[in-house]
Amino acid sequence: MSVTIEIRDTDTKQFINDLADNLKINVEEENNEHCLRLPSKLGSGFIKGTCFENGVGVLEFDCQLKKELVLEYKKGLVHPLKLIFNRESPIVHRFDEIDGEHEIQRLENAILSSTPHNNHIFSFPPNQPICVYSLEINRKLFEDKISEFLPEMNTDLMDLFRDLNGTQLFYHKSHYSLEIAKFMEEFTECDLTDFMKTVYQEGKAYEILSHQLQQYLDDLNGSGEHKILRQATLSKIEKAAEIIHDELNRMDNIVSLAKRVGLNQTTLQLGFKKLYNASVNEYIRNYRIEKTKEYLENTDLNITEISYKVGINSRSYLSKLFKEKYNITPKEYHTQVKNGHSK
Repeated sequence: MSVTIEIRDTDTKQFINDLADNLKINVEEENNEHCLRLPSKLGSGFIKGTCFENGVGVLEFDCQLKKELVLEYKKGLVHPLKLIFNRESPIVHRFDEIDGEHEIQRLENAILSSTPHNNHIFSFPPNQPICVYSLEINRKLFEDKISEFLPEMNTDLMDLFRDLNGTQLFYHKSHYSLEIAKFMEEFTECDLTDFMKTVYQEGKAYEILSHQLQQYLDDLNGSGEHKILRQATLSKIEKAAEIIHDELNRMDNIVSLAKRVGLNQTTLQLGFKKLYNASVNEYIRNYRIEKTKEYLENTDLNITEISYKVGINSRSYLSKLFKEKYNITPKEYHTQVKNGHSK
């Protein structure tokens, strides 16, 4: 069973008002924000629209539905260019009168442009958390602003942004980056008020747009050549760090570690640089020295025994690394610990 609503998709304010009229509920308005709270018969949570200058707006879906919600965007209109970022449960998109569906999964983003005759249709699932952030751009109003972004565009993107009458279909999907995930979180969790909130959130919207354009160009390199770390890669990087922690005394080489977590070596290295500000080898070495310090503080193991537990077979090499980091040898540090003078 589903609920189908037709929406006039000209800007975020119109979107929210049409949705509220169909659901027969009031809209909460504050400055440039228009928010509706879902009625209990439909679910819980909210759908919010925020309008900025130059035809830029943001739609936020943070809710859970009791029934499938189908939004049919009204034909005959020039719909905004949409940059959609899905943070939770999969949603489905299709162009009216065109065969085929697009499933936008968790941590994926899509760039969408419809025509006045092939309007968007979105389906949101019931009984699952929905968290979608959509950057909406009215290209006619954005025309004067586009010159600021031209250096970050190729021919396809330039044509897409200059399609002021929405005459071409466009669909591109990938996983969004860690930077975009951070900007979205900063946008949604902003606790400023009034004018300062508007300025701050507008800045974040433009940062998301700029990074999305960079990511689109990076996508053209192919999955094995990405220079921008995707949000979906984060769990694999963290898994690699867990393996290092659990198997420190028998760590394989980087190629093997990357293969175990389903990444290539370049992406694994990029991920460690982004998350831990260290290469994989630097991370392993630092963790070995930290564990050595813990063993010296909390066990009666000697230096030789500790060196094997942290995966360094040379006692002298372990001592050298330890002294480089703490400016003291393991033996001297162990003596300090026994005498109650540890740092």
